[in-house]
Amino acid sequence: MLAVSKKRDQLVESALELFAREGFHATGIDKVLDAAGVAKMTLYKHFRSKEELILAALRLRDERWRNQFMRGVEKRAKDPKDRLLAIFDEMGRWFGEATFSGCMFINASAEYADHSDPIHAASAEHKRLVEQYIRGLVEQAGLEEGPGAGAGALAAQLCLLMEGAVVYTQVCPDENRGCAAATAKQAARVLIDHAFAG
Repeated sequence: MLAVSKKRDQLVESALELFAREGFHATGIDKVLDAAGVAKMTLYKHFRSKEELILAALRLRDERWRNQFMRGVEKRAKDPKDRLLAIFDEMGRWFGEATFSGCMFINASAEYADHSDPIHAASAEHKRLVEQYIRGLVEQAGLEEGPGAGAGALAAQLCLLMEGAVVYTQVCPDENRGCAAATAKQAARVLIDHAFAG
């Protein structure tokens, strides 16, 4: 049983790495099998299709990315309001990783554009969970829900800055490595000050 579970894990790990680096449609199942060192029979023992394997890889990426992101933000600042700015320092750290190749969830939602597709839905759920975490920080910092610039509005604004920084860094990595996060942080400071001043 342990060997079977280990082979499944190898398969998902290899798929995650390849899908993140090379895309979903461009990565054939044979390439994943070669990288994982498993037979096609092993794949179909655990997954009925490539799409199921993609979903497993996305679930693993979601869990790892959010855990690392939240730990990083919380390590950088103790005060919830300061953590709202630390978000962008943590994004900058991620952008500086040698393996950074953009957001796997943005890429997945682009390749599987139909909103009813389970892969698109899994990508949207990741974004919803990230926004939920940011909103929690906003509320812990003392901003309540209200018209215009309440907790939900500020969380959405900060998430939009995060997404813009990710895409800009992915599209223009040479010109932008690390600077989009710093620029987004400056814009975030203006939005946070405005929201808390109201």
